Amino acid sequence: MNLSPARAADAAFTQFIASLWPEAQAAGVSRATFDNETRGLEPDYKLPDLILPGRPATGAPSQAEFVQVPSDYIKEAAIARLAGEGQRLMQKYRAALTGIEARFGVPATIVLAIWGRETDYGRYTLPYDAVRVLATQAYVGRRKDQYRNEFVLALKILGEGVVTRKELRSSWGGAVGLTQFLPSEYYKHGVDFDGDGRIDLWHSVPDALASAAAQLVNKGWQPHLRWAYEVKAPVNVDCTQGVPEVTKPIGEWLRQGFVPVRGQKLSPQEQAQPASLLQPEGIAGPAFLTTRNYFVIKEYNFSDLYVLYVGHLSDRMTSPQPFATPWSASTQLRSADVEAMQRRLTQLGLYRDKLDGKAGMLTRAALGAYQKSAGLKVDCWPSEAVLRSMGSAR
Repeated sequence: MNLSPARAADAAFTQFIASLWPEAQAAGVSRATFDNETRGLEPDYKLPDLILPGRPATGAPSQAEFVQVPSDYIKEAAIARLAGEGQRLMQKYRAALTGIEARFGVPATIVLAIWGRETDYGRYTLPYDAVRVLATQAYVGRRKDQYRNEFVLALKILGEGVVTRKELRSSWGGAVGLTQFLPSEYYKHGVDFDGDGRIDLWHSVPDALASAAAQLVNKGWQPHLRWAYEVKAPVNVDCTQGVPEVTKPIGEWLRQGFVPVRGQKLSPQEQAQPASLLQPEGIAGPAFLTTRNYFVIKEYNFSDLYVLYVGHLSDRMTSPQPFATPWSASTQLRSADVEAMQRRLTQLGLYRDKLDGKAGMLTRAALGAYQKSAGLKVDCWPSEAVLRSMGSAR
């Protein structure tokens, strides 16, 4: 009997899942749980970030056709709504949040902002069956080894009865719960803050928020340190300095002409803190001096726009003011064009990161270096002018 390619692929998937039993057993998963949860399991080949034979690699769904500019991501109406809801939740969970701040040194507003951004304070229903997502990513994802472990730990969570399979919903990347943890993060950073004897990121808001705080602390969060300071950059700013490797005490940035917005005065302790320059739209739009805590939030989610969203949402819960400098009307370029720029910048030795079609920190700095060498206006932003210049330079 000849199996069709689809049936053969599914048979190979079933065989692959069966081969994970020794790892699951070693992690403490019972045979009954393993059999129950994997019976009839099928891969989901529509997920992003998969490597499928004979098919082009699938990108993340957030990887739109166009590069997302900050004003599209950090929408004022959404920030204002989430900030208002955050203020209400701060009162509702005041006792837990006060306890979390005392124990971990992470402000209540930061963990609330993570919750708001990740699942709209629990209102957003995660779209996928986590077990199926993790199994598929372990089978044909870009980071198979990581996901093998995540799949096994998801079975362990189910075996411990913390949550039902029906409730174990996830993002396309397999993150679960109110504050979006991978199963390994659940075991590394999970906290039973409400004292009921189990870590429950699905139904217990105190557990979910304390676990988010614990994850930040375990990644290096420093108490009493802001995530960033919005500043006005000097006219002659060198935007190629906007990379994490260029770090100076905040006081030194101020001496070089960066000015805290709205007349904010920084204490000697604040001025002594090391910080990096962040200009999310190149020389247009707001500029920030980002502290160590900025990069800790970035380890929660590697997008600069995510960190800006969480940090700003956190600030808005205590102050109603938007960014002092508005986002500019920077135009969107196609992701494919930005990827082409990254490829050219790599050939020129100016860029050493991944080709992902996103205008991130390192891409912007490399573009600025190219603009300097090509005699273009240096604004560290992927524009039609840069694209044309690169095209004619080939």
